[in-house]
Amino acid sequence: MYPVSYKSEWNRVLRLCFADEIGNPRVSSVNGDFFIFSAKGTCMKFKYKFDSESSRFHIIAKLDRPAEMALCRAVREIRDDIDVIMARDPAAVSRAEVLFLYSGLHARIMHRLSHALNERGMKFGARAVSQFAKFLTGIEIHPGATIGRRLVIDHGMGIVIGETAEIGDNCTIYQGVTLGGTGKDVGKRHPTLGNNVMVGAGAKVLGPLKVGDNSKIAANAVVLHEVPENSTAVGIPAKVVRRDGVKISNEQLDHVHIPDPVAVEFARMRNTIDELRAEVAELKAKQK
Repeated sequence: MYPVSYKSEWNRVLRLCFADEIGNPRVSSVNGDFFIFSAKGTCMKFKYKFDSESSRFHIIAKLDRPAEMALCRAVREIRDDIDVIMARDPAAVSRAEVLFLYSGLHARIMHRLSHALNERGMKFGARAVSQFAKFLTGIEIHPGATIGRRLVIDHGMGIVIGETAEIGDNCTIYQGVTLGGTGKDVGKRHPTLGNNVMVGAGAKVLGPLKVGDNSKIAANAVVLHEVPENSTAVGIPAKVVRRDGVKISNEQLDHVHIPDPVAVEFARMRNTIDELRAEVAELKAKQK
């Protein structure tokens, strides 16, 4: 056994968890399991035993089988997903509602499974899970996509996330969003979203570009070029209109007072017709 001193952090945690049992003079020892979660989401499971005479916890065994650790990590991430949905979605009534009725959460849970299968070379099984998730939720996430923690998929119907897409932590994606390719790239061909990125309903982010941290993509925008950090992009094609909270003053970014290309073409044709009419009238006058 490997003794853990009372001064260690986890020794204190365990003493707090079992304060009532330890304080009972009839209890000579406390046995059980505990988990340690790292900041990256990995976990380790230990068996412990408390000896009341020495006031020490003793680590009996460390259980770190990959499957066990992966399950611990998945449970922790799902709990985080539920918490962040409760925090960001004012329509969420309870955690039970989020767990059983939110299609965005279901899509994320099934993507974790499909991604794990894909990483282990089980391509057919991974795509089968992905297609089942698409049938069930209306959200298509390729098994190869890399997704960070605490992603919120609001409503979700019609979302498509491509194979080489990467999504950072604490992002929010609304219905109808496409993180796709342009059809001509090979290798890395889908976009990368940084941390704390919001992509509005119906927006299309196309190609192997990067959207910086803390940026926002407006609804129905079509992003074809990289978006810097702390920026807001709107329009078709998308232009950055705010950066670090400051409006960018540029006539090229005016999305209201812009020429109508159809109207411009009609005006050009009308001018040409007027010129031809004038020439015809002049020729007729000469013939007389």
